[in-house]
Amino acid sequence: MSGTSEGPTPAADLDRSAVTDSHYTTYHRVFATAPLAMAVVAPGGLVVGANAALGDLLGADPGTLVGRVAADLVDLAADARTRHAYHEVLRGRQARLRCTRRVKHPEGHSLWVQVTVTPLTGEPGVLLSVADISSRRELQARLRHLQMHDPVTRLPNRTLFFERLTAALEAESYEEGGTGRIGLCYLDLDGFKAVNDTLGHRVGDRLLAAVAERLTRVADETGYARAATPLVARLGGDEFALLVEDSTGTEQLADLAESALKALEEPFDLAGQRLSLTASIGVVERHAAGTTATGLMQAADTTLYWAKADGKGRWTLFDPERNAHRMTRQALSSTLRPAIEREEFALEYQPLVAMEDGRLNGVEALIRWHHPQFGTLTPNRFIGLAEEDGSIVQLGRWALHTACRQARRWQLDHPGEPPIFVSVNVAVRQVWDSDLVADVAEILAETGLAPQLLQLELTESAVMGSAGRPLQALQALSDMGVRIAIDDFGTGYSNLAYLSRLPVSTLKLDGSFVRGFQYDGDTKAIAPNPADEVIVEAMIQLAHRLGLTVTAECVETSAQATRLRRIGCDTGQGWLYSRPVPPDRISELLGAQAYAVGNP
Repeated sequence: MSGTSEGPTPAADLDRSAVTDSHYTTYHRVFATAPLAMAVVAPGGLVVGANAALGDLLGADPGTLVGRVAADLVDLAADARTRHAYHEVLRGRQARLRCTRRVKHPEGHSLWVQVTVTPLTGEPGVLLSVADISSRRELQARLRHLQMHDPVTRLPNRTLFFERLTAALEAESYEEGGTGRIGLCYLDLDGFKAVNDTLGHRVGDRLLAAVAERLTRVADETGYARAATPLVARLGGDEFALLVEDSTGTEQLADLAESALKALEEPFDLAGQRLSLTASIGVVERHAAGTTATGLMQAADTTLYWAKADGKGRWTLFDPERNAHRMTRQALSSTLRPAIEREEFALEYQPLVAMEDGRLNGVEALIRWHHPQFGTLTPNRFIGLAEEDGSIVQLGRWALHTACRQARRWQLDHPGEPPIFVSVNVAVRQVWDSDLVADVAEILAETGLAPQLLQLELTESAVMGSAGRPLQALQALSDMGVRIAIDDFGTGYSNLAYLSRLPVSTLKLDGSFVRGFQYDGDTKAIAPNPADEVIVEAMIQLAHRLGLTVTAECVETSAQATRLRRIGCDTGQGWLYSRPVPPDRISELLGAQAYAVGNP
């Protein structure tokens, strides 16, 4: 009984032992001959076994690797994050670690390897496997180089440039040392399009490559005595950039820009084609802290535009004040049309006073923009913008309608006083881009204002030499009974005889003539040039002979008024009489029996 029960046990154990030994031998043989480099690592981190493939990969006999610290073989302790993850796998707290490492081969070359660490099943320790990915990394590097460099000039392209710029602006880059500043020269070739159009893109590409060589040489020479050489990149088309990390100030960037311009001044000899060109450069230099890649490029682009606008073939340094003015101008331009719809504009009126008896004959309507951000703005801040974007037509129509309606209101409110006329400024674009004659006729009919109580002012440069549609419009308005005045007369040095062929009724002398009449009898004051008075008197006499009246602008003193009255000037306008005022102040003046000279 006992034999029956105990007999089979030794045989079964022997069978299992034989199988286990066989499996162990098989696994050991597979491990030893596997093409994948592997090592078994004990929980303490020491190698307890390594195969031949790992020895070949690391240039060592596999037996010599036993007892070595596994982390040292494949550089797993190089950074804190990888080191921590590796120890977590050793302790069984993490399922796997995979990372890429660069290891040094005893023969001197480096290898890129992918390391995988996984726990062993059923026993302590981990399996470390190492795959050589050097060829793949090399291919990736070549592909990245192609992706990050311009094929024509072989310079870093826009993608790589912004990668470098963004890295240079990260806090770690400038807080660890250096100047903490960054500089940029943004360059554009002047007239490059003409080269492509006339000589073809092949010559254009050769020219771009030659420009790249010269800029690279400039960068190398500039960086010779410094810690780092400026990065030269082609951003696209004929645009290049020179990025200076750890710049020392604007002087360094200015020297770099000047050197670049001089290098490009020399003619280019391209396969028999001798070409000369210039470049424009926008220069920006500032603290890296608080600067963004977008902000730096916007500043550089703006400054490049200034260099082009200032005459090309030069470099221009970024100016915060000039940029603030530009930004304000852009802000005003973008909100002009909506501001008209939001009724942010208003008219003020400046009296036009008869020089002979001091009575109020008319007013000039002056537009004001009550901007929610910039406060009250005078016309010189926005009229030019309105003319550029065409909103002057809509704005001018509003001003004309508002002024005529107000003039009619004064007439109805003061029936006992002679009606005053209202003078409204008209831009040339209103004549070209709208039917001004139809607009005026419609507004006069709607408001009930008589045509002779409306005066339209155009600048001398706009009226002189008028032909075609502008002249026809002026003639039609004059035939309608509307007064036509030339504003700022005397600044254009026009042929005065031409006035006889224009439908003009009034000349408004530019204030520069009147300011020459400042002498008030004070012996300490500088006496006026007698020629000023002679010129003004001659213009007034000529105007009267042509049947025109004359208004003097910018009258500020009683002495000026006296002289102007003596030489025959008809009307005065200026602070002596009144500044531009709201409509109710004009109503008060009309309510008085007379308008005394000098009253505010």
